[in-house]
Amino acid sequence: MVCDNGLKMTRAGKRPMPADELDRWSTDFEEFQARFAPFFARSEPRAAARGYLRGLLAPVQRKNCWQMAEAVGEKDPQQMQRLLYSARWDEDGVRDEMQRFVIEQFGNEEGIGVVDETGFLKKGSKSVGVKRQYTGTAGKVENCQVGVFLTYFTAGGRTFLDRRLYLPQEWCEDEGRRCEAQVPEEVSFKTKPELAVEMLEQAWAQGVPMAWVTGDEVYGDAPKVRDAVSGRGKRYVLAVSCHTPVWRERPPLEEPVVGAMGRPRRRPRLAEGAPAAERVAAVIASPGSESWQRLTVRGGEKGPRTYDWTRVRVVESRNKLPGPESWLLARRSIADPTDIAYYLCNAPQSTALQTMAEVAAARWSIETTIEEGKGETGLDEYEVRYWHSWHRHITLSMMAHAWLASIRQAEGEKPAGPGTGRAEHPRSASAAGDRSATATPLSPGASGLVALAACPATASSSQPLSAAWRSLA
Repeated sequence: MVCDNGLKMTRAGKRPMPADELDRWSTDFEEFQARFAPFFARSEPRAAARGYLRGLLAPVQRKNCWQMAEAVGEKDPQQMQRLLYSARWDEDGVRDEMQRFVIEQFGNEEGIGVVDETGFLKKGSKSVGVKRQYTGTAGKVENCQVGVFLTYFTAGGRTFLDRRLYLPQEWCEDEGRRCEAQVPEEVSFKTKPELAVEMLEQAWAQGVPMAWVTGDEVYGDAPKVRDAVSGRGKRYVLAVSCHTPVWRERPPLEEPVVGAMGRPRRRPRLAEGAPAAERVAAVIASPGSESWQRLTVRGGEKGPRTYDWTRVRVVESRNKLPGPESWLLARRSIADPTDIAYYLCNAPQSTALQTMAEVAAARWSIETTIEEGKGETGLDEYEVRYWHSWHRHITLSMMAHAWLASIRQAEGEKPAGPGTGRAEHPRSASAAGDRSATATPLSPGASGLVALAACPATASSSQPLSAAWRSLA
């Protein structure tokens, strides 16, 4: 769009964009996509990826290969389709480089890793991993694929880090369907928590600075997720079901007796008369639980949210035996006191309740990020059936979101809060090696720990380039 004064317009015409700013954005995009060039074997897929990224950022009605090709001036979608299906390039290498970009732009030692899954509604039975299964996207059982995602959240910004396609057991055991969908031989069945651990381990190996991990009950109810986070010296605030067993105090154990008659027992067991583990709901409802405190936390596009919170020290259960000591955190609705959510948290005893509540609230950021990905960078608008094609499209969509997030950061488009003032242009900050310009370190008690989650997912904040993108393409 061009105004009468010759200035480009952005943000749906809300403010004029000077020509030098448009040029800067164009230069930034060229620099951004150039860093991924080594992961493409030939110039053709490299050029196709550049066009694909531009298409994902273009304001088209549907971000399929046909409409994206038209938006960037290609006569047909063959190059883009070949990019997803048969071209030689390393989508995992591109993912790794995108993570390095995220570290440069948003890296913060108090960063939060957020895990969650989303459904991609499909028709038919040919798309890899599709089946009738529950998805929060529809709120019911639907024919869909499920992708598990890891996102990154700091005061400087939020964006994607990694993705895994959940492959149901029946797919893993059906050689015919595996072959037709080009599922690699080394791919075996893994639960969603196992996929989450895989992504977290990969991110830590990449050097992504991350002090906290949060997620919903799917991941909190899996001890392997909690143990993986603790084993890396990180802290978690993970939602758990109301039936999760814990002890109020560590129960006594009987160790195996060496030299005893019969088959020797290899594991300790609860001592005779030891109390049984209790449901977390019963612990919180008991008369001896801590008093409730009314706290306000930042919570995604809906802005600040106020709940009643409480916590109590408990001993977690591991295979029906006492495990580590942690916090049991509870969040109660003010409007409906029967609506209570439960979390386990391994933070030190000195950690403020406000801090744990804010980290728990950071889980809402992944819902906003996935919504933005679907709404702005075509995360769910693919038309592919193969394993590697799904991962390629999703990777390119995450790249587009990461770049938009960096532009939002450069524009200072984040809510007010400690350390969230207008940042420098990302290139200048990166060149100077100054991370303070983009992400102020978050202390454990910082009230702005999840400040960016309050940023509304509106046209004015989540698509700063869409109106001007046609001229760049």
